[in-house]
Amino acid sequence: MNFIPAKESRFLIWFFDLYTRWLLRRRFKNIFIKQDYEPDTDAKTVYYMNHNLWWDGLLPLFLSRNVFHQTARAFMEDKQMRKHRFFSKIGAFSINLSDPRSTLRSLRFAIDSLKKLNSSLYIFPEGEITPVSASKPEFKKGLSWLYQNADKEIDFVPIAFYFHTFRDSKPELYINIGAAMTIDRSLSKSELTTEFEKNLHELLTETRKVAGFTDERFEKS
Repeated sequence: MNFIPAKESRFLIWFFDLYTRWLLRRRFKNIFIKQDYEPDTDAKTVYYMNHNLWWDGLLPLFLSRNVFHQTARAFMEDKQMRKHRFFSKIGAFSINLSDPRSTLRSLRFAIDSLKKLNSSLYIFPEGEITPVSASKPEFKKGLSWLYQNADKEIDFVPIAFYFHTFRDSKPELYINIGAAMTIDRSLSKSELTTEFEKNLHELLTETRKVAGFTDERFEKS
């Protein structure tokens, strides 16, 4: 299958930003954010996240436009891209994990997307939507490949998504933005992957402990 690159439309990005904010406010009782990373105006950032929610396809747009204020691109499974081609107009590009050559092309496109200042990339390293679990997530090797091949000044930042219905029938959404990671680039891909998995797992565990209880350090968006 042919690679589908991102071909942004300013109008569609503006429109889907409005639509996403409206939809989130309608479907969630509250949105809470904890932010330990704020990009500089010339920063380049890779954000990596757990993949458990239907909302995952829209949350990167919400964050890039309303929290980080960076230009953004994101990986999207090629099957979904073919069903929903408009996603290429808001910064998504395809990746086919079943084809190593195609995967490498997508990863190289991602690297090229980070050459401009104030740019960002969103990746769900699990590769597919997975059930919500308290166990450590299992990542594909693409995130580690990016870390080994990207410029050293690029920040790698974990983000944990979580929601609950403890206090109301309408769910509350939690977005926990961690600090930029510093990992030895000489580690193998497997070792790097383990470090990334561990870091996001700790962020998810931290979120579950306080969400709906103390909400410590989280603020309503």
